[in-house]
Amino acid sequence: MTIGDLVTGDLRPSDLAPGLMLGPGVELGASLNLGAHVVIHAGTVLGDGCTIQDGAVLGKSPVLGVLSTAPRDPPPPLRVEEGAAICAAAVIMAGAVIRKQAVVADHAFVREGAEVGAHSVVGHGCVVSRGVRIGAYSKMQAGVVLAPGCVVEEEVFIGPGVMTANDDTLGRHGPDHELRGATLRRRCRVGTAAVLLPGMEIGEESVVGAGAVVTHDVPPRTIVVGSPARPIRQVTDEELYERWHKRR
Repeated sequence: MTIGDLVTGDLRPSDLAPGLMLGPGVELGASLNLGAHVVIHAGTVLGDGCTIQDGAVLGKSPVLGVLSTAPRDPPPPLRVEEGAAICAAAVIMAGAVIRKQAVVADHAFVREGAEVGAHSVVGHGCVVSRGVRIGAYSKMQAGVVLAPGCVVEEEVFIGPGVMTANDDTLGRHGPDHELRGATLRRRCRVGTAAVLLPGMEIGEESVVGAGAVVTHDVPPRTIVVGSPARPIRQVTDEELYERWHKRR
């Protein structure tokens, strides 16, 4: 291969930060904190006061396998709202939306069509898949994987290493098969290394214990543990979110 064989795309170096590469049509807000070797692809919009740390890649287009059923139309540009932070080596795809003052931690991956709610935290090494919705003030610890179609409502806590799935056939289905992500209702909590099978709903203020495998919906204010997960008791009034968090 010669230098002439390389395809570099539309990215161009910028002197706004060391090693910064910008695509055409990028919109940069005021008072940005840009690290070294950041790559910002075409059309990406950054609001005022955003922090983008070293090696982050923003607004890249998806590359799909030949058998992928994901949409093939070009996604809209990435939008990162004011005060959000994208940490070192995180990758945020075109078509995603990062709401104000959200944090996407080091090495996290946010796919096209996903939305991270205001003031939420996506922890180190997390995967937020295509079309996922995360509500405001929710928190994902390190290594969480949210499958396509998952919905996380407001003020949800997800412990380290939690896994979700959306395909109960493990890839052996026809084109009309419905893929169903998990739904985590407001203020529920999911413990370390729990597994949520396709389509499961975790009710408001409920708790999934560490290592549990959830095979049935969890009713509101219910604590479940084990594999398969089973209810052991109800969440008491003293354990509710309002008892431990001041009203904003």
